[in-house]
Amino acid sequence: MWTKGAALLALVLLGGCRQQEQKAAFPAPQRPVAPIVSSAYRDEEARDSVGEFQTVVRLAEIGPGMSIADIGAGQGYYTVRLSPIVGRAGRVLAEDIVPDTMRTLGQRVQRERLDNVAIRVGQPNDPQLPDRSFDRILMIHMYHEIASPFEFLWHLRDDLKPGGSIIVVDADRSTDRHGTPPRLLVCEFNALGYELKRFERLPDSESYFASFEPTGDRPEPGQIPACAL
Repeated sequence: MWTKGAALLALVLLGGCRQQEQKAAFPAPQRPVAPIVSSAYRDEEARDSVGEFQTVVRLAEIGPGMSIADIGAGQGYYTVRLSPIVGRAGRVLAEDIVPDTMRTLGQRVQRERLDNVAIRVGQPNDPQLPDRSFDRILMIHMYHEIASPFEFLWHLRDDLKPGGSIIVVDADRSTDRHGTPPRLLVCEFNALGYELKRFERLPDSESYFASFEPTGDRPEPGQIPACAL
């Protein structure tokens, strides 16, 4: 006869096995994954000088009252600028997987008194956002650093409100050079049932803007096709 302790241990081990089986069911990316080398993409003044933020907000149609998730928020370049745009009726959730980075951003949020901003530490394969909560999910210059992109995008489908979209800004170069070729990006999103709604080259850089919306049912992990370069 099993003791309660033995039964509990068996349940924990079984749960771990199921998690491993689910993770193994997602296809691995057929391309390099860039390492995280910095919490900042570029100097904030340099980004302001080319109007990156204003352009992205305009293309993404972000406005007052909206709920925005800033994935891979880093030092908060987008987070702090989104706060006044969404206003008191809106909210911004800044997420990153590096706890020290989030602590530093949390101090900045408190210092600048951004009452509509929250901070969350996520996991590499799942940002762990609240379900059906966001009008826009932003992934700015970080998509190439996601080690399990298919699993990551699979989780994100539950986090969008009806009519919500995922915004990606990245450089048009190979993933091992800290960018994502647009054809590869579209393939990986299409594999999860997302449809490309808008694509624009950003001025004065090699970067681009891409907006995706989920369509149809979310595929099961074992039904997701891998994408090759």
